[in-house]
Amino acid sequence: MRTHAQWGRGWKGRGQAEAPPADDAAGWFAGRLPDGWFTGAPDITVDREEILIVGELPALTDEFADDAARAAAESGRISRFREETREHRIEIARQAEHRYQRKVSWGARLGGTEELFTTQSVPVMTRLRQPERLVLDTLVDAGVARSRSDALAWAVRLVGQHAEEWLGELREAMSKVDELRREGPDLG
Repeated sequence: MRTHAQWGRGWKGRGQAEAPPADDAAGWFAGRLPDGWFTGAPDITVDREEILIVGELPALTDEFADDAARAAAESGRISRFREETREHRIEIARQAEHRYQRKVSWGARLGGTEELFTTQSVPVMTRLRQPERLVLDTLVDAGVARSRSDALAWAVRLVGQHAEEWLGELREAMSKVDELRREGPDLG
């Protein structure tokens, strides 16, 4: 299983308990997911609020007239997977949510199509000075976003797309720091 950033060790805010570590989530899901759901190990992404599992479905064997027909077939196969596995996914999610104290979301990938279902949309509070607010307002006024919230989400996605390599290196460095902390002396 490929896992992405393992977060959840930071401060969550006043009155909110810290979620337990999810360092073993890839192993837990490897043992818990039914054989045959995915062609290989799913991607598992963990943050403070959510665990997202996205797996590759078996390839389509039919011939298609064009790319649009293939994309429709891929979307249909993903939809079928979603319906056929719903009850089982709910049970697995319930167990994982109890274990890791995070919501569990699902997705599937087939060919060039990826669909996420039941994903979380979590509010994030921030304070912006006027120059940053003007950027958001420009995006709203230009019709790029419906609201400041949408504009901020759009900007974060754009940064993520263009800085993925740097963000990956940063996550790797942070994981190394966490590992060194665990190996260090217990000063408690």
